[in-house]
Amino acid sequence: MPAAVIPIRTGTATGRRASWSLLEIARPGHAPKPLGILLVDEDTDALTLRLRDESDFDDLDEQGTDFLAALASDLASKGQEPGGGALLLKSLEDSLSGFLRIGDGTRIAYKGNAGRAVDKLFDEHVDSEVRQFVTHLPFYGLRAAATKFGEEFDPADVGEPEAWVRAPRGLRLTEGMFVAQVLGRSMEPLIPDGSYCVFRGPVVGSRQGKRLLIEQTGGRGKDGKNIASDLASRYTVKRYTSRKGADAEGGWRHESIRLEPLNPEFEAFELGPGDFKVIGEFVQVLNS
Repeated sequence: MPAAVIPIRTGTATGRRASWSLLEIARPGHAPKPLGILLVDEDTDALTLRLRDESDFDDLDEQGTDFLAALASDLASKGQEPGGGALLLKSLEDSLSGFLRIGDGTRIAYKGNAGRAVDKLFDEHVDSEVRQFVTHLPFYGLRAAATKFGEEFDPADVGEPEAWVRAPRGLRLTEGMFVAQVLGRSMEPLIPDGSYCVFRGPVVGSRQGKRLLIEQTGGRGKDGKNIASDLASRYTVKRYTSRKGADAEGGWRHESIRLEPLNPEFEAFELGPGDFKVIGEFVQVLNS
């Protein structure tokens, strides 16, 4: 009898199907402990996985700790060999015993990024604890993020997020970080349309050349009207460049502020110094 298909809503793209398995540590004399999730896309045979960090297990000997430290990269490498993820899962099902074991595969339907689907499964079946700014980052809509982050960011003033999202493994988290969804193709291929991205605020030091999340507060919108009438295009991620010149008092002023896309199909544009607010600096695409 085929496994049930469980929907996991992770985006707006065309639905995909995959099979996932739970990997566990199963030592003699100990209750099994969930270790991680392995997911194989049925169309591409691509393997996506997430495992607990070896530091989560404080009762392992040195050999066991070293084994877990190398396991994720070893599995990812084997998943890229001929036959891909499906062959790897079959091999694990046939060979694992003792220290590790793997559960039966469960078919799912998911949308969007496979990494986000794995993170959801990881939260449900492996580690459900949300450790704020340790394992998870707050998710905000762009309008909410614009009111909470930026040059005058104060963690004490930040309200409740819409959700807490598991952060990429290996990323050092700080309280100024948050996750927001970026719509549009102007920063492709770095940021695909609809991506969930990690940002860091406030932006300190020089902004020159940085990829910034910006709220346009003045100037003209795409329809030629005041930007306030075009809420959909107020928020954008662009590469920031500026040219400065001396003012009459011996200081300096911005002569031009230019926001540049990465996608050559889109044009750069300029804003006046009072026509925008910097919300945060782009760090990376979530589950890229």
